[in-house]
Amino acid sequence: MAKPHAVVIGSGIGGLTAAVALHRRGWQVTVLERAASLEPVGAAIGLAPNSQRALDVIGLGDRIRALAAWQGDGGMRKPDGRWLARTDSAAATERFGGPIVLVHRATLIDVLAAELPASAVRTGAAAELVDPGTAGGARAVVATPAGNIEADLVVGADGINSAVRSLLFPAHPGPSYAGFTTWRVVVPAPGKPFAPHETWGRGALWGTQPLKDGRIYAYAAAVAPAGARADDEKAELRRRFGGWHDPIPGIIAAVEPDRILRNDVHHLIDPLPAFHRGRTVLVGDCAHAMAPTLGQGGNQAIEDGIVLAHHAAPDGDLAAVLAAYSADRVPRTGGIVRKAAQVTRLMRLTSPPAVALRNTLMSAVSRFGPGLVLRTFDGIADWRPPEHTYAAGTRNTPMSQW
Repeated sequence: MAKPHAVVIGSGIGGLTAAVALHRRGWQVTVLERAASLEPVGAAIGLAPNSQRALDVIGLGDRIRALAAWQGDGGMRKPDGRWLARTDSAAATERFGGPIVLVHRATLIDVLAAELPASAVRTGAAAELVDPGTAGGARAVVATPAGNIEADLVVGADGINSAVRSLLFPAHPGPSYAGFTTWRVVVPAPGKPFAPHETWGRGALWGTQPLKDGRIYAYAAAVAPAGARADDEKAELRRRFGGWHDPIPGIIAAVEPDRILRNDVHHLIDPLPAFHRGRTVLVGDCAHAMAPTLGQGGNQAIEDGIVLAHHAAPDGDLAAVLAAYSADRVPRTGGIVRKAAQVTRLMRLTSPPAVALRNTLMSAVSRFGPGLVLRTFDGIADWRPPEHTYAAGTRNTPMSQW
């Protein structure tokens, strides 16, 4: 029998994870990417233990763990350098089964794409969902410049401004502005060692994290009107953060102005009623875009791809498959979207009394040890893939054993 055909629209982290997992599950997979190459938008991504375990299902978890660079202390600081809360990689490992692994997005994209047949990924291929299909009947139709493709399953992975989502749920209001903007950079390591940190100020934060290759990933966020831009973003970073503690001024000095990524943050604070319709399903930001304040956007996209393939036996009842996927993913991701929004409200505080109270509470929690600081991620970082996706005591169990 011919393999069923899944078409993935978009080659981001969620789309490629879904493609790899479905390929391993026995589907023929075609990934359609509008851009001319798979070069990702963004600098780095923190992969938490939940997504590492998801990647175990397709045999990639240990390759990602090998890129871990965080060892020892870390935590949250004030702009003057004083610590608000301390934690360490050992405490994270004990609580969740591993520390966060920071990888460049290009590295992760390359690792995922290498697991697919060379013919599976088509770049420079703009795709439009014409018909989502009927789970028990007509196939879905995707239009491309080379002609229409009929698919047994379409995976919408086309990002926060998803055209696929708009076709499936035209009455949904779509993403809304989360109230802040972000900057991201990758620079050479500073001359002096530093403890990984996230520093919170008044309506602003800065994070400095190491990459395995010796470079530094730094990110910043600040309350700003939607669409606001500076003529010189490096000067804007210096204006906002240049007086904060070391190594922040040195990192700003090392930034190449044309390598600064600035993006306003939008999220799907209004949840979708489901992540599927007909023969079409959504993964990643087009399903549940969230503020980056929990660092879970890409992690949840990886979970999506693995859970979708878990349900999607090639000969299964597609209506039941997609209903089970939505039942698994809508409540979980909706809760994380809301939690990220709650953390965003804390970050956006600008009133001195409110900021002082926030900092006092953070410091008080920290005095009880790193476990309380990490508790924010209970129910998130301790997630495990669905039953039967891997065997106890081993990380990599073939999908044939599902």
